[in-house]
Amino acid sequence: MTRAIRVRAFFALAVLALSLYITLTVPVRLGLDLRGGTQIVLETKDSPTAKADSEATDRTLEVLRHRIDALGVAEPSIARSGENRIIVELPGIQDPREAADVLGRTAQLAFHPVLGIADADETSRKPLPKQSAELVLPDESGQPVRLGPSALTGADVESAEARIDQQSGVGWYVGVDFKGAGGDAWARLTGEAACRPAGDPARRVAIVLDDKVISSPQVNSSVACRTGIAGGSTQITGSFSRDEARELGLLINGGALPVPVETVEQRTVGPTLGASAIEASARAAVIGTALTSLFIIAVYRLLGALAAVALACYGVISYAALAALGATLTLPGLAGFVLAIGMAVDANVLVFERAREEYAARQSKGLRAALTAGFRNAFSAIADSNITTLIAAGLLFFLASGPVRGFGVTLGIGVLASMLSALVITRVLADYAVARRSVRRRPRLTGIADTGKVRDWLVRRNPDLMRRRRTWLAASAAALVLATSGIALRGLDFGVEFTGGRLMEYSTSTPVDADRARDALADAGLPRAVVQTSGDGDLSVRTDQLSNAEAAKVDRTIGDLAGSADKIRDELIGPSLGDELRRGALIALASALAAQLLYLAVRFRWTFGTSAVAAMAHDALILVGVFAWLGKPIDGVFLAALLTVIGYSVNDSVVVFDRIRELSAGDRKTPFSRLANTAILQTLPRTVNTGMGAVFILSALTLLGGDSLTDFALALLIGIVVGTYSSMFTAAPLAIELQARSTAPPPDVKPRSAQRGAAAI
Repeated sequence: MTRAIRVRAFFALAVLALSLYITLTVPVRLGLDLRGGTQIVLETKDSPTAKADSEATDRTLEVLRHRIDALGVAEPSIARSGENRIIVELPGIQDPREAADVLGRTAQLAFHPVLGIADADETSRKPLPKQSAELVLPDESGQPVRLGPSALTGADVESAEARIDQQSGVGWYVGVDFKGAGGDAWARLTGEAACRPAGDPARRVAIVLDDKVISSPQVNSSVACRTGIAGGSTQITGSFSRDEARELGLLINGGALPVPVETVEQRTVGPTLGASAIEASARAAVIGTALTSLFIIAVYRLLGALAAVALACYGVISYAALAALGATLTLPGLAGFVLAIGMAVDANVLVFERAREEYAARQSKGLRAALTAGFRNAFSAIADSNITTLIAAGLLFFLASGPVRGFGVTLGIGVLASMLSALVITRVLADYAVARRSVRRRPRLTGIADTGKVRDWLVRRNPDLMRRRRTWLAASAAALVLATSGIALRGLDFGVEFTGGRLMEYSTSTPVDADRARDALADAGLPRAVVQTSGDGDLSVRTDQLSNAEAAKVDRTIGDLAGSADKIRDELIGPSLGDELRRGALIALASALAAQLLYLAVRFRWTFGTSAVAAMAHDALILVGVFAWLGKPIDGVFLAALLTVIGYSVNDSVVVFDRIRELSAGDRKTPFSRLANTAILQTLPRTVNTGMGAVFILSALTLLGGDSLTDFALALLIGIVVGTYSSMFTAAPLAIELQARSTAPPPDVKPRSAQRGAAAI
């Protein structure tokens, strides 16, 4: 065993040992769409007295942290996002109304003297609440009252607690203890009110929360004028229920928000949907990976079995990397791993096919030399395809947000893990295997001692595919027009995360007719609600912006129709956030394509880069058009699938162009079109085997992945078929045409040979 093999083996063992330790000791963090719960995105807003800058957002985050702790949620998460956004994750919370109300209330608590009853029309002239201004507010009975400047605020409160007093008939109330000068201020306020006669509105003290009078109790007749309520404590009454008293105490204890906040996004996933998504994904991944492994073993025998082992190591390494980095695995993030699994398989197939070529050309040098040459010759294509994908992943992480950014994280981790799996672990195992005497005696056992059925058929037929390159380009253009006409005729069904609005999905005990549900919602005041049903009895309702109270009305309406309905998904996206997500995704996508074009132009030729990006655009537009014809939603999961297809397409094109570059370096006389045709024929076995390996995984996801992954897997299946076609019959013919135009002389200048011939005549 050479020193290089020993170093690679030691490195592979060290990485695997560390990955196994992390896998067994550090759990990966699942997104709420996989474990169930509620995510709320809050955006701080300017107030008349404060600006929603970075400092105010930080102080708001700390106040919200106290409130969340008081809610008693297990393993909550709160983090700042950008300049003025805060992301709150509450696992296990299925009804977001209470959480959203508690988090969104500014909790500006103030105690005001009541000056008297106001005219009914004075409420329309209410000034902004300031320390030195009077204001008019309706009291708890709805009667407008004039209030004097606040005597003390929530900052003067030490603590507040929900209590019950059944004996006095008060019921639930909030006991408030003041701190410092707050107790003296309370005594002065109640002392002034006590000087008024019984029944006089001015004998009351108004307790105002967020510009709403929640209680205006009259000072008890036992309180002496100018003395007031001493002792630094009081009671807030108001016919509270237990939950209302608890919520008010929680708000007062948590403190007032320095600036108002607005809910711009709210997502709720039921625990059954999250659990079923994990179970279906795991089952589909295991079965798909097993089928892919069996296929590789059938094609490449012993080396295929070693590649399957390396594929399992890839899974361990990528999982450990996710856990170690503290990244969150979401449903769209699974797309990154699907692409990375395909790239790990693709790298192994590239190496084995190059090793087959080397062994067929130089059988006298043996298996080990052929395998070494296979790794060496395939490295360029593997590196180029992975680097272009990493460029896209990096740009998605830095420029996009939400599920698209999560896709970039998991894709980047998966690509690095797949390269380690294919270039280090597979090589260590393969070098060890071909060094065994028993293997050298039976070279066909390795799978690289024969050329394979696809290559044998191509050698016998030797078709000239590029002779009809303009026919292929015309076919590609026709397919593009047919698909994109669906966009013009049917339009795109953008999900709520790109348009804003609310989407609610229900699992009903009995099937509900969509028209009947639509009519019932129209009667409930939602005539524009879009209702859809699925084959397994689930029902979805999509509307414009709805408050949580209006969403509760939808819950009741669907529940009355179905008899029993469980909400399994609830998404609320503000219009500004929808625009931002859509704009960010488009910018990230365009930047990724531009960066890949630049890299391919530098690494190859500009004609190759342009052709590869054109083929990517061709594949993406066809996929979008097919989804338009099918009426499928364009949402975050679809966008992840689209990016996966783009990555797959560029990999295929890079492999073909890398072989063209290699052939042209040693042959300057053969026409470029013949070299391109030879490159396609030589790489076709790799294309077929890689595509078949990916089809097994995606077929398993389509059939077994459940509703949440069906559209994603379908998009990838369409993308693989289109991407395989375009790399051979769109990218390569286009490169030939561009190459011919770039090297042709100007139309008005004849070649020198023609000029000499004309002179001789």
